[in-house]
Amino acid sequence: MKKILLGFTILMTIISSCKNDDAKDDNYNSGECYFNTNAQSIVHDNINREYILYVPNSYDGTSAVPILFNFHGFGGSASQFMQEADMRSLAEADTFILVYPQGSCLDGSSHWNPCPTGGDNKSTADDVGFVESMISEISSQYNIDMERIYAAGYSNGGMMAYGLANYKSDLIAAVASVSGTMLNCTGPTSHPMPVVHLHGTSDAVVSYNGSNDWNSVQSTLDYWTSFNNTISTPTINTDNTGGMTIEHYSFEQGDNSVSVEHYKYIGGDHVWFNEPYQGQNASELVWNFMSKYDINGLR
Repeated sequence: MKKILLGFTILMTIISSCKNDDAKDDNYNSGECYFNTNAQSIVHDNINREYILYVPNSYDGTSAVPILFNFHGFGGSASQFMQEADMRSLAEADTFILVYPQGSCLDGSSHWNPCPTGGDNKSTADDVGFVESMISEISSQYNIDMERIYAAGYSNGGMMAYGLANYKSDLIAAVASVSGTMLNCTGPTSHPMPVVHLHGTSDAVVSYNGSNDWNSVQSTLDYWTSFNNTISTPTINTDNTGGMTIEHYSFEQGDNSVSVEHYKYIGGDHVWFNEPYQGQNASELVWNFMSKYDINGLR
C-alpha cells in the first residue's frame, strides 16, 4: 500500500490533536486534526464530516450555476487551503459555488481516499461517498447545474480529483490536479474526461518523473490522452514573463472535443502555484480550463 503523501501543508496545518469520538473502527479515527471556521457539517457513513461552502454574492438562485470542489493536500485543513488556493474572486466573477471539503483524520493527519475501499487508501473513510453526500446536500439548497460539477485538488487532493474522475464520472464534468498524481486504481470512467495537470519539475514530494510510491506525470497524461482519444503530439507554448519558465502542453481533439492539458513549471516545487502563465495563476488556469466543459464535453 502506498503512503498518502506528507506534503508541505502538513507543517502548516496540523494544529491540534485528534479528538476521538465513538464513531470509529480498528483502522479509522474519526476525530479532527484541524480547525475550520464557518464550516458546514454533514453526517456520512455515521461520521461527522465538514466542508466550507462559498456562495458568491452574484448568486441569486434564478439560474442553475456550476459547483467546484477543491480538495486540500495531506495534513491540510479546508480553511487554510481556501486562503492558499483562493478561488473566491473567480466564483464572484463567473457565479459558481465553491466548496473546500475537509479530509478525515487518521493518526493525527487529515487525508483523502481516492480509491474504493482498500488498495492505495490510507483509511476506511468513504470519501467518494462523502462527495456524493455533499452534492446531494448542496443541490437540495441551491440551484446547481448538475452537468457542471468540477473537482480540483492539490497533492493528495489532486489524487482525490482523479479518483472522482475514475469512480464518479457520472457526476464529474472535468478535473484538475496541482502537484498531485493519479493512483493505480483506475476505474470505469463513463464519458470523455477533460483533465488539466499542473506540476513542478523539482517537486520533492510527488516526483515529476515518478518514484517507487507515485506514478509519473507523463504516465498520468498518457492514461488520459489515450482514454480521451486525443491527438498524440501536443501543441506546446512557453511563457517566462513571471520569472519562472512554464511550458504548456495541449492534447486536443479528443472525443466530445475534450482536451488534456499540462502546465510544466520548470524548477517548480510542491506547491499550489502563484507564478503566472500568460497572466494567470494556478487557480485561474484551473477554472478557465474546467469551465469550458460540461459533462457532455466542450460547451
